[in-house]
Amino acid sequence: MPHFMRLFSLFSSILLISTVRADCECGYTVNGTLFTDLTESDFLHIKNINESGWIPQTYTVDPELSRGPYGKDASPDQIVLNPLKSRYDWTGDGIKGGDAGAQILVRGGDPGEGGMIRMGELDTNRTDILYGSFRAGIKLTGLPGTCGAFFWYLNDTQEIDMEFLSSQFNATSHPVNLVLQSQKSLAAGFNAHDTDSFQVHQLPFDPSGGFHEYRFDWFRDHVDFYADGVLLKTMSGDGVPSDPGHLALSQWSNGDPMWSGGPPAEDAVMTVSYVKGYFNSSDTARQDDWRDRCTDINAPKATCEVPEITAPPQGNVSANTFFFSQQQNMTVNQSIPSGNPNTVTSGAWSVQASTQGIFTILLLSSFVLLTEWWP
Repeated sequence: MPHFMRLFSLFSSILLISTVRADCECGYTVNGTLFTDLTESDFLHIKNINESGWIPQTYTVDPELSRGPYGKDASPDQIVLNPLKSRYDWTGDGIKGGDAGAQILVRGGDPGEGGMIRMGELDTNRTDILYGSFRAGIKLTGLPGTCGAFFWYLNDTQEIDMEFLSSQFNATSHPVNLVLQSQKSLAAGFNAHDTDSFQVHQLPFDPSGGFHEYRFDWFRDHVDFYADGVLLKTMSGDGVPSDPGHLALSQWSNGDPMWSGGPPAEDAVMTVSYVKGYFNSSDTARQDDWRDRCTDINAPKATCEVPEITAPPQGNVSANTFFFSQQQNMTVNQSIPSGNPNTVTSGAWSVQASTQGIFTILLLSSFVLLTEWWP
């Protein structure tokens, strides 16, 4: 009798474990659209750029190719991490003073005729991003002479841009330039201003006065642009990208009086507090991972809705925005950077025991016990 009781208990455990699932296993929803993967970077607390999921870029572009009187010189030296002093804080000065976050610099001063202006750019290590919702907390510089950008990029004809020209900021004007770089902009000499996928949108706040969330949602047939959760513009047509690429953050200047202006008189700082992306992957291995973990898309909590912000992300309350990666059991099999002390999971990948694997182990164990006990 005790043997059968132990077998019954064992099989009950198998059935119980096989029904236990993690939250969000099938993905994350934005306005009813499901996305399978995520990337989240909390730059208010990340101390090591190599553990952030982002790669500082190194390249040079000569004045002719940059289409300005000066060239561009991107290097990791122009990316400075300045996290808050405590993992429990969400506002205040960083450990190096000034605004906390990832600082992207453009060096000021005259580089000389035909010189190079030093600048910074960060790209995601994920290059398999195909459709999704992307948002960043950013404070722009108030110094005239730079272009600050949050964008998705594959090439010069497949690009989604939110660009801020600091020379355009004044007491009555605070614009953001919304752009889909496409074959039309290529035909216009890379001047998207003359296409139907370009709009200058006036913001009701000063982008250099504090942190605000800038966002774009990329679908198959259109792109929605947002600021602080408010829809600014929807763009559609053949300018919408259709191939995978990566996210990027940059601040640059080439002296072009029709665009970036500059260079700035002194070093200009664009500060990023966070970036979040919820997207589909073009990588077949990631697609297989999704099919393995998403066994029932209609199960309770199989999908999780991405929260919307209700206030600009600044101050100790509103800057504490929601991260799935800082919650228990919400990032199964997701690529999570290890550099954030507030991340619940550890290592480069979030870890969860496979229910299928546990089921197999318990089943084999029960078989061994049964062969030992059977007369």
